[in-house]
Amino acid sequence: MPYASYYLTGSLYGRPLARLRQALQRLGIEPAEHLSEPEDHAAILCELMASLAGGQIAAPAEAGREIFETHLAPWIGRFFADLERAESASFYARVGALGRTFVEIETKAFTLPASGQVR
Repeated sequence: MPYASYYLTGSLYGRPLARLRQALQRLGIEPAEHLSEPEDHAAILCELMASLAGGQIAAPAEAGREIFETHLAPWIGRFFADLERAESASFYARVGALGRTFVEIETKAFTLPASGQVR
């Protein structure tokens, strides 16, 4: 289950999703009408991080850090570790390894002083 709400509360559509929706609203990001997945889906959050880092979303410099630390870091490492252990799905196990590496890099990157950080 690739959802923050599930990892953090054990159920879907919980408080983590509500808090994420509030954060996205503050950034002026509205849900796409054609998407049926809730915004706390791992793929949506990774796409959001990529868009913030790449400048496709106009947001304050600290937005990427806030989204990562508040809405990804508390759970996504466990999700990627679970995915990495997917014995019957070698493709997703590799996605889990890549995701775990991404989380490790981002976690370290966000500890760097702002002046040494490219965002």
